[in-house]
Amino acid sequence: MKRAAEAADMIELRLDCLEKSELDSIVRLLPEHLKQFGVPVILTLRSVDQGGGAPAQYQARQRFWASVKKIPDNCLIDLELDLAQELATDKPDSGLPTDWSAVICSHHDFAGLPANLETIYECLAATPARILKIAVQADDATDCLPIFRLLDRAQNEGRELIAIAMGQAGIATRILGPSRGSYLTYASWNDESATAPGQLIAKDLRDIYRIGEIDQQTQIFGLIGRPLVHSISPQIHNAAFRAAGMDAVYVPFEVGDTDQFLRRMVRPDSRELSWNRHGLSVTAPHKAAVIRSLDWIGPAAKEIGAVNTIVVHGRELHGYNTDALAFISPLRGKFGSLKEARCAIIGAGGGARAALWALRNEAAQAELFVRDPTRARSTAEQFGVDCHLLTNARFEGFDIVVNATPLGTRGLQQDETPAMAEQLRSVRLAYDLVYNPLETRFLREARAAGCETLSGIEMLLAQAIEQFKLWTGCTPDVKVMRAAALQASKK
Repeated sequence: MKRAAEAADMIELRLDCLEKSELDSIVRLLPEHLKQFGVPVILTLRSVDQGGGAPAQYQARQRFWASVKKIPDNCLIDLELDLAQELATDKPDSGLPTDWSAVICSHHDFAGLPANLETIYECLAATPARILKIAVQADDATDCLPIFRLLDRAQNEGRELIAIAMGQAGIATRILGPSRGSYLTYASWNDESATAPGQLIAKDLRDIYRIGEIDQQTQIFGLIGRPLVHSISPQIHNAAFRAAGMDAVYVPFEVGDTDQFLRRMVRPDSRELSWNRHGLSVTAPHKAAVIRSLDWIGPAAKEIGAVNTIVVHGRELHGYNTDALAFISPLRGKFGSLKEARCAIIGAGGGARAALWALRNEAAQAELFVRDPTRARSTAEQFGVDCHLLTNARFEGFDIVVNATPLGTRGLQQDETPAMAEQLRSVRLAYDLVYNPLETRFLREARAAGCETLSGIEMLLAQAIEQFKLWTGCTPDVKVMRAAALQASKK
């Protein structure tokens, strides 16, 4: 709690995470112990059906709260809706160690976004609790919309509400919620101490997202893709915004349906949320699919068939591709002239398409290697290259082999590689577009085969620099972006 107080404005003590014997012994010491802390403390005994470890029967939880002596004035207690409703009917003694002005009445749904969200809010509001809390599971970034609408309603009604969409798809509510009226947002002390899906680290909320500086005028940028847990783009772009003195934040949005997301949350004439939205990065698997939802496509993006950058331009959405230039610049710097160089591209997604386009412009000779040549046939035909089965492929005679698949990505397929050392012998350079971790298994196999190697971090940085220019019209501090990228990729 002392460590947490250094990073937070308020501490939640999850009593349901203690063993019963520990809980029984701490009850007697709790009121005096809490006086030591200069920040408010929330006491929570979460029931098992609400995602905690305490008994589901409200009588057992009621007995616990009745056993706690009066707590200090700087403390709040969190009661689930069922217990709050029962205690509210007890007259005259509620059995609480405090009065209702220090109560958070909460409801959690880990199954998804309930259809009766507004009704749940009204049930919470009918209790005597001063603060209300709703936390629901988000499966798509658009599931954040009902949460933001609920915050608007609570503000209009003069109610104090904590509203959170849990899971990776709900991170926007954790970052932007307080600026939209949420009483607070939750964060963990470290990666291992999170008590709900999608919780960010408190230090990251302060240092990366600058949560205390976000307001309704803050410019919103972000990344759309699925999954995004491995991405370090928020660290890179938020560091650049801070260095430039911009009132801006870059937020990850885990999206399944890009058409729905852009229509409901981005496009100025149809979005359901009033916010200062300016631009987006696009990553796998949406770089091709997003094109049909845009009003204008840059020439390079149109030829490549993939967009990785969206700019909100007036009432229109404009799409660009900064991947191609970002791919070729570090490769040219490492390899030299690419004219007539034989290049094997593993994969056929947006990154592979950008690589093929850039290599063609350099007069290099490229070929595709994929797990399913049938699915990659249209890409091979578009760029006029041969397409081969990756399984058991050997790369003798190739100067460069590029991994344009997600194999090797931290947290996803980190222990996998598209090619082993014996397949890469005689290759001069192995280029991995995976950037996190810096040291992938593909690069280790390549070095074992005697190849030079090139990490995807250089491409990531180069495309991010061009994105920043498109969004802001300014050149970012490249040193700051590089330092942020290297620090994030080491975690």
